[in-house]
Amino acid sequence: MPVLFVSHGAPTLAADPEKGAAFRRLGAELPTPRAVLAISAHWERTPAATGTTQRGHLLHDFAGFPRALYALRYDAPGAPSLAARVQALLGVTHDEARPWDHGVWVPLLHLLPLADVPVLQLALPSRSSPEDLFALGVRLAPLRDDGVLVLASGGMVHDFGSITRDDTTPPPAFALEFETWVRETLTARDWPELLRFASRAPAFRRAHPSPEHFLPLLCAAGAASVGGGTIAFPIAGFELGSLSRLAVRFD
Repeated sequence: MPVLFVSHGAPTLAADPEKGAAFRRLGAELPTPRAVLAISAHWERTPAATGTTQRGHLLHDFAGFPRALYALRYDAPGAPSLAARVQALLGVTHDEARPWDHGVWVPLLHLLPLADVPVLQLALPSRSSPEDLFALGVRLAPLRDDGVLVLASGGMVHDFGSITRDDTTPPPAFALEFETWVRETLTARDWPELLRFASRAPAFRRAHPSPEHFLPLLCAAGAASVGGGTIAFPIAGFELGSLSRLAVRFD
């Protein structure tokens, strides 16, 4: 299976067919996964743990949005057998009470709209070093051979201080510079450079005043680093000025 990193944007993506269309195209191009293992910026726990194995157990972890968003469902099955496998691979615990947050179910509403593929969420151990996050991804790489889609969900540029009210404002220069660095580093498969993002990437602290929306990319890169393969950017652009929509597909 490929590995994906997606920029999940605002929760309103869930009910936006226009912005969701790019996710639907990406999902249609994927081989059908046997299960999804999702790592989202919105569940940080160090050390990591696996979450719910119940069907459609959602967390509407946002406020101030239209009421209709809180009624949305994504009734995919849970993945108890995958949870046991991940726990064995990583030596982590399990938190059955933790639902899927919007970093998981919002993109999946479009990527896999039939909601027929089992889903498991793995917490992001955000207090780990970049090297340890990458190594976590490496340890997950065998799941790809079992038909598991590793889905890392965050935001390639996530600076709320620069957002605007609409999508017509061009992105600021720092956002474009940072995204260009990420694209070039990933395309070169320069993993050591990627792990030095805090000191090497231009304007990292502007692009990510807090790093949790970038860190899932390190897990995805680790899972994709075993063997060769191509790297593509199937979704691109910005919304609300500075929020990146960039997605990365590692084959």
